[in-house]
Amino acid sequence: MSTEDKIKELRDRKDAARAGGGEDNIRKQHDKGKLTARERLDILLDPESFVELDPFVVHRITDFGMDARRSPGDGVVTGHGAIDGRLTYVFSHDFTVLGGSLGEMFAKKVVKVMDMATKVGAPIVGLNDSGGARIQEGVVSLGGYADIFYRNVRASGVVPQISVILGPAAGGAVYSPALTDFVIMVGKTSYMFVTGPDVVKAVTGEDVSLQELGGAATHNERSGVAHFAAENEDEALYTVRRLLSFLPANNMEDPPVLDTGDPPDRKDADLTAVVPDDPEKPYDMRDVILKLVDAGDFLEVQEQWAKNIVVGFARMDGHPVGVIGNQPQVLAGTLDIDSSVKAARFIRFCDCFNIPLLTLVDVPGFLPGTAQEFGGIIRNGAKLLYAYSEATVPKVTVITRKAYGGAYDVMCSKHIGGDYNVAWPTAELAVMGPEGAVEIIFRREIAAAKDPVARGRELVAEYKEKFANPYVAAEVGYLDDVIEPQDTRPYVVRALQTLLDKREATPLRKHGNIPL
Repeated sequence: MSTEDKIKELRDRKDAARAGGGEDNIRKQHDKGKLTARERLDILLDPESFVELDPFVVHRITDFGMDARRSPGDGVVTGHGAIDGRLTYVFSHDFTVLGGSLGEMFAKKVVKVMDMATKVGAPIVGLNDSGGARIQEGVVSLGGYADIFYRNVRASGVVPQISVILGPAAGGAVYSPALTDFVIMVGKTSYMFVTGPDVVKAVTGEDVSLQELGGAATHNERSGVAHFAAENEDEALYTVRRLLSFLPANNMEDPPVLDTGDPPDRKDADLTAVVPDDPEKPYDMRDVILKLVDAGDFLEVQEQWAKNIVVGFARMDGHPVGVIGNQPQVLAGTLDIDSSVKAARFIRFCDCFNIPLLTLVDVPGFLPGTAQEFGGIIRNGAKLLYAYSEATVPKVTVITRKAYGGAYDVMCSKHIGGDYNVAWPTAELAVMGPEGAVEIIFRREIAAAKDPVARGRELVAEYKEKFANPYVAAEVGYLDDVIEPQDTRPYVVRALQTLLDKREATPLRKHGNIPL
């Protein structure tokens, strides 16, 4: 065979790999409103940057007629490319080949790019669209999943890992995305569950659809499994690019700094009017966030779940920050089980990847009730306390209004490692709200008064005057300063600038034991 013939053979083989499962299967994929594995990579990665690995890999199974069902690539496209010019490793399930089912060689391809990404310090993005384990390969396919899970754990905290769910992810297939840092789902075409509707019906008698059981709405609003919901695949893949723009390539690098054009000393007089004079009246903490951060650019994470706390990424003077803020519009901004878990996980991610934390506090306490106590609010609230205490990145805290009880301690107080802690003049720091405190402290005095209601009001007013302000805490150094709302952005920017080279030694240990 001549050199020209050999080159032609190579080109023909590569064309066969690029063809995936063939025109009919590609047409079926498009009819479902889904893109192919390679079309997705074209959108995700910078143009002409994709370098494919293992395009000729095929499975080794001969049983069940599988020897006649070999396709180059074996149902997954793997390799590396660039996102905004930065190296990123990728794998993209090809549903047109055996339903994107995972077998031995499929898993080996994924493991190879995960190992390479961890070795060189680059993010891993997985585009998931798979029928699950390849039944014809039996336990070998299960072993392949476990190999991937193991790499997910080994890479955790070393390089960012992002999973995009663009079709089915069922059974064991859900656990790799669950081990990654962020999960992005697409409405109507993606779903995740451990057991499907048929099994649920057989075991529990419940009738439930695919989307009700494991769709994007379910996992973004109810379970908290997903972090972002997208209307379509283009939006989901754009979300990956935007998310990565805030993140370093690995845990040894600092996050990328951009020139946003927003002056670091910009003041905003409108912040003075954000917090209502009535302490019982809600406001939207996002209004505060958007006025503080560069160009009002805020990428909120898990927007639809545990809405009583807001978390997400922004920039201050071009530097990425992780923002955590109580949300007075929902449950008065109280901390509950879900919000504690949501914030704790976000904080730990930021700490892994050298992203400073800005905490905005307006919290009246932990949510009371038997459902919370029976559900483990103590254990789950402790996760948030643990996460803040463990974090060694720069931590700046601004108390906008209420900071009551144990929730004051938990929300990045000075006592658990806040580097700079300030408050607005509207801040109220106390063991509990004035009404509750007065009822406990002066119960007998109020009961003995000629007009208990009037006396109670007088005592509440006195308590507010004495304790419901930031100055008692400032007098003992629990607050570094009390600042005007309009000065918040310049203060936070300067504080973060002083902390750029922060180093904090921690005790020698294998790892802590977070109260899972």
